[in-house]
Amino acid sequence: MISILKSKKNSSDLEKCSKIEKNTWINLVKPSEEEIIKVADALKIETNIISQVLVEKELPRVKRLDNATLIVVDVPFMKDTSIKNKYVTYPLGIIVSNTCITTVSLVEHAFLNNMEDINTFEINKLLIEILLKSAQSYLITLESIDEDIVRIENNTYKATDNKQLLNFLNIQKTLVYFITSLHANGMVLEKLQKENMLDFSKEEAMLLEDATLENKQSIETSTVYREILSSTMDTYSSIISNNLNVLMKFLTGITIVFSVPTMIASFLGMNVPLGELGENPASFALIILISLIISLCIAWWLKKKNML
Repeated sequence: MISILKSKKNSSDLEKCSKIEKNTWINLVKPSEEEIIKVADALKIETNIISQVLVEKELPRVKRLDNATLIVVDVPFMKDTSIKNKYVTYPLGIIVSNTCITTVSLVEHAFLNNMEDINTFEINKLLIEILLKSAQSYLITLESIDEDIVRIENNTYKATDNKQLLNFLNIQKTLVYFITSLHANGMVLEKLQKENMLDFSKEEAMLLEDATLENKQSIETSTVYREILSSTMDTYSSIISNNLNVLMKFLTGITIVFSVPTMIASFLGMNVPLGELGENPASFALIILISLIISLCIAWWLKKKNML
């Protein structure tokens, strides 16, 4: 899919264009071969430059081209609703030329559709705004992950299996991937700052610094969440083990209580004379009553010793 956008004069609104022209923003989302060729011809770059960004494991980097500059960063994306594969990172390619800016991605990132106060006539500012929003998207995603952690915690207090611990483990793996991607993004931002590859003005350099700080904040937040989650997993592992011990203790106590009537019935069921008890018409009810009294006494004793 391809969309070509351009700012209206004296307005922050964007309008769609039918063709690629100067001062436009070209947004490619899982483009077809024809769309890749169309954009490559317009930018005077090779088609494989765009195709490389459409590889899921493409690493963040900055590369100077003959007629443009390629910037690749990792951006979080909600893949599905399950905890196991809920969040992943996808590469977002940004191609900056003298005439326009192009974004390339495998999936549609929500923050690109919700950007405000952008101006396609100021390409460097638009680039920095995209980088800033991509860093902020990590913080938004981390808030959602925190909600998942709280929900799993509430389900873990009474758990006796490893399901919730596995959910914690999957979230921890996601945080590790996020931290790795954020560090790589940070290297890209630092390279843009140090080498000034796009001739940033003083104002643009300050905006780029804000994007770098936002990225560092995302790293710190992800690291804190990972450390908290690691200690939480150890704690809840002990809780689950304790819950299982309590359950086993209860089942053992119930087994002891119910074993008494079984033993009495087994002894009295032997082929031996029972004397007057065996001839008494109320013998069955009497045996049941004796078994019940003994069982209740044992249950009371076990409860008193906190064994039931």
